[in-house]
Amino acid sequence: MEDSMRAMVNRLVKDESGQDLIEYALLAAFVALGSVAALTVLGPAIKTLFESVVTKLNTAAATGT
Repeated sequence: MEDSMRAMVNRLVKDESGQDLIEYALLAAFVALGSVAALTVLGPAIKTLFESVVTKLNTAAATGT
């Protein structure tokens, strides 16, 4: 009985079949967290940039140039 338990534990320790899926999930989570952090920091600057572009386009359209 002890040998079969030891063999089962050894098989579980050496089994790597789900390891890739976990690594990809962790990588996706880190990318998502990094994206959220970057957008939180850069969001106001991006908004200001787009508002400036819209203002310039509206001014150009109003003056006819």
